[in-house]
Amino acid sequence: MYYLLAMAPQGGEGQGGSMISTLIMFGAIFAIFYFMIIRPQQKKAKERAKLLGALQKGDKVVTSGGIHGSIAGIDEKTVLLDVGNNVKMKVERSAIGTVVKSKDESAK
Repeated sequence: MYYLLAMAPQGGEGQGGSMISTLIMFGAIFAIFYFMIIRPQQKKAKERAKLLGALQKGDKVVTSGGIHGSIAGIDEKTVLLDVGNNVKMKVERSAIGTVVKSKDESAK
């Protein structure tokens, strides 16, 4: 008999406390997702945009496809890469993966 009384709902107060704890739990889960997933991705995207915006003629770069070259010319959306032996390739600016050596660093 005691077992059945313990399983019975305790009234209206139990429902309100349950709702608040559920909202707090969802808020905590959202905060964890924000700080562990969303925020780092936004930071990485800003760094990449800064890298692509700072490209200059003469920078040595590697494309996302693995092609090494130096920048011979820059347009709004494309980059002209000099890959050696007077061979030039036109690639999208977004295809630049990393800057190996910038023009400023090579002057030092």
